[in-house]
Amino acid sequence: MDNGQQRFAPYATAMVPVRQQIHANPELAFEEFETAALVAKMLGEWGYEVTTGIGGTGVVGTLRAGSGNTAIGLRADMDALPIVEATGLPYASQVPGKMHACGHDGHTAMLLGAAKYLAETRNFSGVVNLIFQPAEEGKAGAKAMIEDGLFERFPCEAVYGIHNGPGTPVGELTFAPGPFAAANDRLDVVIEGKGGHAAQPDTTFDPIVAGSAVVQALQSVVSRNVHPLDSAVVSVAMFRAGETFNVIPQKAEMKLSLRTHTPAVRALVNARVRKLINDVADAYNCTATVIAAPNPYPPLINDAEATEHGRTAAVAALGEANVKRAARPMMGSEDFSFMLEKNKGAYFFMGNGTEGPNGIAVHNPGYDFNDAALLPGIAFWATLVEQELKA
Repeated sequence: MDNGQQRFAPYATAMVPVRQQIHANPELAFEEFETAALVAKMLGEWGYEVTTGIGGTGVVGTLRAGSGNTAIGLRADMDALPIVEATGLPYASQVPGKMHACGHDGHTAMLLGAAKYLAETRNFSGVVNLIFQPAEEGKAGAKAMIEDGLFERFPCEAVYGIHNGPGTPVGELTFAPGPFAAANDRLDVVIEGKGGHAAQPDTTFDPIVAGSAVVQALQSVVSRNVHPLDSAVVSVAMFRAGETFNVIPQKAEMKLSLRTHTPAVRALVNARVRKLINDVADAYNCTATVIAAPNPYPPLINDAEATEHGRTAAVAALGEANVKRAARPMMGSEDFSFMLEKNKGAYFFMGNGTEGPNGIAVHNPGYDFNDAALLPGIAFWATLVEQELKA
């Protein structure tokens, strides 16, 4: 154990059973009633001002110390995924079909450990708002909290978030100013033609042929429209049409995922995708309907100054050798991006380990958050508060 983390060890130890309790009792987006109640109870016992029901099941714990007025926010997500767990661990999910497969149980426990330490030591001067957020997994819980007045009710000079990173050594923190995670735009596409008998294709307008041409045309969006030094992904993740072997169907359906890192590229890709779909469908005498799924996630763009503050705290808490700059942004998305649209702040990745369930990618039934990551996570959170709000 690094000597700089020694003082946080009791808090990490205390949070292991809490993390495993949350893991065994996963709750999906906007259903985090038991988890939120546990968080609120613990924060209240430690002397926080606790506000519940923000954005549905969100919880905010506020702690003041000293005479400072500057406030910062620290955020953890609480929801699980609709996955059947396959870890076989003693504390595996007790709820059929639900699992903490992304480590939000660990994020919650990590922030609770820091909350306990901060409440007992109060070695800062200012205001800390601990934000326990529902529904990160595709349901835009951050947006719901913001629309419920999160930053008006709990103003923050800066807001910070952490996600665990399987495949990276425990205690290693990755940072990057600027774009760090991608926007996630999801499109439902229906291509409608004229169905008929498979033996008489000349009497039909085949939506399968039109849809296939759309899939091929979409491959040109990134390669021929996006600057080579920018990044974007256009994926057709579902193509469904027809029911049997002798009928040309009336329609074909597709689901698309668009990933981009900047507002300009996002607008370009969305416009180009929509135009290609409509034009290609029309060329095959079909019509296309494109419907955007609700709550698309914007790109996550870290503020440079806030990122540097986080990096400095990470070096103090974890050591220079354990703090790495990301080589490139990730193409996955994260709804903390909604918070960074409204507030200065930064988001970081912290290693979850490389072996066994801790090294398996998130959203996998064999994944597990590494309890050994609680200590560096708590150390980082606490150090960040003590440096940002110096007593």
